[in-house]
Amino acid sequence: MSFKESLDPIFKRLPAVASPEGHVHFKKKLMWTLGVLVLYFALANVPLFGLSADSIDLFEQYRAFFAGASNSLILLGIGPIVTASIVLQLLVGADVIKMDLSNPSDQAFFQGAQKFMVFVMIVLEALPQILGGYIQPDLNLASSLGVSGTFITILIFIQICIGGILILFMDEVVSKWGIGSGVGLFIVAGVSQQIVTGLFNWQADSSGIPIGFLPKWVYIIQNEELLTLFTTGQGLLYVLVSGGILALVSTILIFLLVVFVESTRIEIPLAHSAVRGARGKFPVKLIYASVLPMILVRALQANIQLIGLLLSGRGITIFGEYVGSQPINGIMYYLAPINSPYDWIPSLVRDSFSGMGAPVPALWQIGLHVFFDALMLIGGGIIFALFWIETTGMGAKQTAQKVFNSGMQIPGFRRNVGSIEKVMLRYIPKVTVIGGAFIGLLTLVASLLGTLGGAGGTGLLLAVSIVYRLYEDIASEQMMEMHPMIRSFFGQD
Repeated sequence: MSFKESLDPIFKRLPAVASPEGHVHFKKKLMWTLGVLVLYFALANVPLFGLSADSIDLFEQYRAFFAGASNSLILLGIGPIVTASIVLQLLVGADVIKMDLSNPSDQAFFQGAQKFMVFVMIVLEALPQILGGYIQPDLNLASSLGVSGTFITILIFIQICIGGILILFMDEVVSKWGIGSGVGLFIVAGVSQQIVTGLFNWQADSSGIPIGFLPKWVYIIQNEELLTLFTTGQGLLYVLVSGGILALVSTILIFLLVVFVESTRIEIPLAHSAVRGARGKFPVKLIYASVLPMILVRALQANIQLIGLLLSGRGITIFGEYVGSQPINGIMYYLAPINSPYDWIPSLVRDSFSGMGAPVPALWQIGLHVFFDALMLIGGGIIFALFWIETTGMGAKQTAQKVFNSGMQIPGFRRNVGSIEKVMLRYIPKVTVIGGAFIGLLTLVASLLGTLGGAGGTGLLLAVSIVYRLYEDIASEQMMEMHPMIRSFFGQD
C-alpha cells in the first residue's frame, strides 16, 4: 500500500461540513454568509479566559490579512489555513508529494491533506507562543480560583485551538453553503473594521492626539499653526504621514486601481456546439489568480518572523534581534514586511528605532530592506499565483475540461479538450505571471505609502479585490437563479 493510499482513509474520516445535495438558492446562501459574518464578529469579541494583560501579540502587524483579533478566541485567525496551504503547495510544486491536481481523486486527497495540515498548524502556531512566554496566564486569577498557572495556560491553549477549528469550519460553511469563501469574508470584515476605526476613532495616542483621521484633523486645525505646517519640510512630512493624508490618498488610489485592474481582461470567444447562434466569452482577468496569493506571501513572511522571534527569545540571535515583535537587525530585519512610511523613510526610521532604544540602520540597510520586500512580493506573487491556479482548478487543462463539459467550443477549432487546452495555454499561464507580478508591485506601493487604520497595503488590496469578486459572485448567483441552464457551465446541478 502506497503512502497516499494509507493516508486517504484518515483524511476521509476528518470532520467536515456536509455538502448541499442540490442547488442552494441565492437567498439561502446570503443568509448563511451573513450568519457566519455575525458569528465571526461575535467570536472576535470573546476574550480568552485567563489571559494576562502582559501577553504579547506576535501577529499584531499581520492582523489585516490573518483576520484574527488580538487576545480573543480567534487569536490565530486564518493563519493556520493559509500556512497549511503554503506548506502543501510548496511540497506539491517541488514534487516532494507527487500529485496531478487535474485528477479529481488527487484533488480530493489534496483537500483532505490540507484540512489535516490545518489541525496540525493550529497546534504549531499556538504552542510556540505559549512555550515562548508570549501568551501568559493571569496568575492572580489562578490564585483566586485556587488552581495553578499551568492549568490556566492549558485552558488558554484549548481555547485558542477551539477558535482555530471554528474558523476552519466557518470557512467551509461559507464555501459550501454561502457566497465566496470564508477566508475572504473574514479578511474584508477585519480590514473594514480597521478602516472605519482609522477614520473615526476619537481616542488619543501617547502624544494626546486623536488616532482617527477626522478627529485628528479637527484637533490639528484647532491647535496647530497651519501655515507653518504646510510651508516647512518637517511640517509637510508631519501632515503627510502623521496627519494621515498620505494614507488617505493611498487608500483611495488603491481602491480605484484594484477596481480598474479587476475589470481588465482578455475574452476568449465561445460558441455552443449544439445550439446555433448561442455564443459566449470566457474572461481571463489580468489578476486571474485573484489577490489571495498575496496572503500566502505575507503569511510566509509572518512565519519566518515567528521562527526568528522564538529563536531570539531563546538567546539565539544569529538571525537577528528583536524589540517586542519588531526585528532590529540581521537577516530577519531584511525579511520583515514593509507596512508603512515608518519602515523606509530615513527620518521616520530613525525616530522609530531611537524610540525603541535600538541602533538606527544605515541608509543602504533601509534600501536593502525595501529591495527584499519587493522581491518577496513580486517573485512570491508569481510563484504562488501559478500554484494557486493549479490547486484551485483554474489551470489551462482544468478550464478546458470545464468548457468542453458545458457543451461550448472555441470557434474555428475542433471540438475536443486538446484544442481548447492549446488556446487556454496561450493565455492563462502568461496572464497569471503578469498578474502575479503586478499585484505584488501594487501591494508594495500600498505598503510603502500606508493606509487608513493601519490595515496595511496587503490588507487593503485584499479587501477591495475580495469585495469586487464578491459582487461578481452575487451577480453570477442571481443570473443562475434566473437562468438555471447557466449552472451547467459551472458544474452545478
